[in-house]
Formats: sequence, structure tokens, C-alpha cells
Amino acid sequence: MTLPDPDWIQVVLDRYEQPLIRYAAHITGDIERARDVVQDTFLKLCRRGAPAGGDSLAPWMYAVCRNGALDVRRKEKRMTAIDQSRLQQLPVKPDFPAALERNERLAEVMQVLATLPENQQEVLRLKFQGGLSYREIGQVAHLSIGNVGFLIHAGIQAIREAMQAQPGSGAARRGR
Repeated sequence: MTLPDPDWIQVVLDRYEQPLIRYAAHITGDIERARDVVQDTFLKLCRRGAPAGGDSLAPWMYAVCRNGALDVRRKEKRMTAIDQSRLQQLPVKPDFPAALERNERLAEVMQVLATLPENQQEVLRLKFQGGLSYREIGQVAHLSIGNVGFLIHAGIQAIREAMQAQPGSGAARRGR
């Protein structure tokens, strides 16, 4: 077995580590278990090596991470909601005034997101946190591209409506 180029692994680690941790934490409900799942994902990547096609890396990473996180959740037989305070401990690159407003809006969106059906939550996270295409999301979640599109559209619409309905939300304040 030949090990992948350390520089390539570092680039992949920089790009995918934090998004995968957030994704796995949502599934496992625990940030430490999520880190373990992501570590296992990277170990599998090191054993596998760089993909030949290049564009297949993201769906492969998310699929391996998803499967590992689901295994952890099944083994522990617990389905607790994610602790948002733990997720907020992940490092964020600040851009002070704009970041504050974005964080406030993001917190509002995340609260609404948590009320959506699980399949909508997953495709929205893969699209907007993971940056995956519809095709890649379909590969990870075992859905057709049309189903992915429908779930994303319905999820965004539900979030938009809920945000507009919140009297104290940032959307309502800006609309005045």
C-alpha cells in the first residue's frame, strides 16, 4: 500500500474536516463522536488514496462519513437532538459586524431547519454546508436527482415562510 501525498491529504483535511464534523455531529448528536467518525473517514481515505476522477471525492467523503455516523448512532441506540452550543464551539473565521449579523441569521435558520423532516434537513446540510451538487447529494443519500431537488426546494420554502412569520426575526426587522 502506498500512502497518499501528505500535501494532498492536508488540502483535503483543510477543505472537508470542519464541514464533515458538523455533518456527523448532526447525525450522532455528539461532537466528540463526530470527530471520531471524521477521523475514521480520513483514515479510510488514506488507505484508499486519491480518486482517479477528482470530482468523486466529495460524495465519497460524505457517504463514508454518513455511514460511519449512522453506525455510531445505531450502536449507541440514541437519537438525541444535537447540542447547538457544542456546534458553536467549532472555529469560525470572524468578520465582526457582518459576522455577527450572519451568525444571528444563521441561528434563526438553524432553529427552523431543526423543525423540518429529517430527509429535508440532510439534503439542505449537504447542499449548503457541504457544497455538494444535486447529483452528489443523491449519491450520498441514495435519492434521485429529482427527489433531491424537490426536498431542497420544499425545505428552502419552509424556512423562508417560517423566517418571514417570526415577528422578532432579522427578516421581519429588515422588512419594516
